[in-house]
Amino acid sequence: MKKTFFYNLLFVATVLLLLSACNNTDEVNHPGVAEALTPEFGDTFIEASIGDASTLLPVLASDSASSSINGLIYSGLVRYDKNLQIEGELAESWDISDDNLTITFHLRKGVIWHDGVPFTAADVEFNYQLYIDPQTPTAYAESFKQVIGVETPDPYTFIVHYDKPYAPALISWAMSIHPKHLLDGEDITKSRLARQPVGTGPYRFVEWLGGEKIVLESNPDYFEGQPYIKRVVYRIIPDISTQFLELQTGSLDYMGLSPLQFSRQTDTPAFRRLYNKYRYLNFGYTYLGYNLKRPMFQDKRVRQALSYAINKQELIDGVLLGYGTVATGPYKPDTWVYNADVPKYSYNPDKARQLLAEAGWQDTDGNGILDKNGQELSFTIVTNQGNDLRSKTGEIIQRRFKEVGVAVKLRIIEWATFLKEFINPGNFDATILGWTGGPEPDQYNIWHSSKTDPRELNFIGFKNAEVDSLLEGGRRVFDLQQRKVYYDRFQQILAEEQPYTFLYVGEALPAVSKRFRGVEAAPAGIRYNFNQWFVPQVEQKYVR
Repeated sequence: MKKTFFYNLLFVATVLLLLSACNNTDEVNHPGVAEALTPEFGDTFIEASIGDASTLLPVLASDSASSSINGLIYSGLVRYDKNLQIEGELAESWDISDDNLTITFHLRKGVIWHDGVPFTAADVEFNYQLYIDPQTPTAYAESFKQVIGVETPDPYTFIVHYDKPYAPALISWAMSIHPKHLLDGEDITKSRLARQPVGTGPYRFVEWLGGEKIVLESNPDYFEGQPYIKRVVYRIIPDISTQFLELQTGSLDYMGLSPLQFSRQTDTPAFRRLYNKYRYLNFGYTYLGYNLKRPMFQDKRVRQALSYAINKQELIDGVLLGYGTVATGPYKPDTWVYNADVPKYSYNPDKARQLLAEAGWQDTDGNGILDKNGQELSFTIVTNQGNDLRSKTGEIIQRRFKEVGVAVKLRIIEWATFLKEFINPGNFDATILGWTGGPEPDQYNIWHSSKTDPRELNFIGFKNAEVDSLLEGGRRVFDLQQRKVYYDRFQQILAEEQPYTFLYVGEALPAVSKRFRGVEAAPAGIRYNFNQWFVPQVEQKYVR
């Protein structure tokens, strides 16, 4: 395997991430003595999801509920390891040409789909064609559109060519591979595989009871060995409080806790007997996004004013209970790409009022709400049901906006309806949501002006020619410092334009049943080695 700038970049990023994870990770309530146990097969792992999956075809899925399940059913050519370095998955190894324009993947032999059909390079070629097909309504085509040609000289070699250097090229092939023999010639939007998926991953699909649960079972033919945990059950429980009650009774094996649950409600002997707790800074952030197609948000002074009206530290203290840090852009503060020198919007209601007045908003009728040309500065913030942190964030923001003369309604909507009727068609004023990222800083799919169509990720309609140019330039160079120049300026523009008010980066606060062994915190979190988790025979709870 040739040493290229791909690895130089990833090595530096990984070192920084590893250091930050060690400094910020606080593993809580672990057994005091390491156990030397032989892994055993069996038992069931049960976790809850606030929303049902939308589709179990990764090419069409853009929601977290679907993606978490698809991650166990399907495999990509590569993936991130525990230290966020790229390693092979369906690809055993690869070579990168000296000019960084060609990647030759050497595929694993003996891999089979869940229905017993062999996996080959033809599946990878089909996958590429599927993503670039204009008839495929996917948000993930962009990386594959950089490809100018592919070759499959034999069943276990896949060669991909680029006409320009593309920094995210290698990790872009982490995308789940779909089965050619079941999808070729089909309308992907009508495929039965959306509800009965067939992959090559560690778990096979068993059943999906809509609005109730999705069940998977370990794949005995998985190319890395059958996972020890026999079954995985995702229960659909739209309310976080109900999930927590289920956790306390031992009915769930895993849950991402809220700060209140983590710090206070689980600090009991009974809970400590059942669960281990972990904490580490998330690779993601929460934001208030403005629909830029709405006239009231098209003046950046209004967006800047709204950012000044929000007390971010109040949100961190009051909502996260201190388990987080202020967000200033799309990258978390402990990564190499983060720009610490962008404009900050510390809480300043007087500045907010000043900017709104400059933009022409005045309280002409004395009712406490600003107006302009007969229209009040009033709008609705939508967010999804089942996420108390977002709803509480919305309530605090609502109060702060009222203090500067902005009237806001907060609407909480069931997850599937939220996506289908509001976010995907752009039918909203403003929204509180979050993005989860990773080590690769490319943000093309979220911020480029070409990604504003329905079901694409730039659903707020942000368009900026310089940002487009920066995003295009940042993906064409491999040197770390050269890339940082592009992304520093990108963050500067976002900070000036405020298409989002970047709110906070929260900490992940998961609880895992103590009967599961092999759980280890790392820069990648705790789920990276889920296939190696196991329960000793004497502690197994479910015999099915």
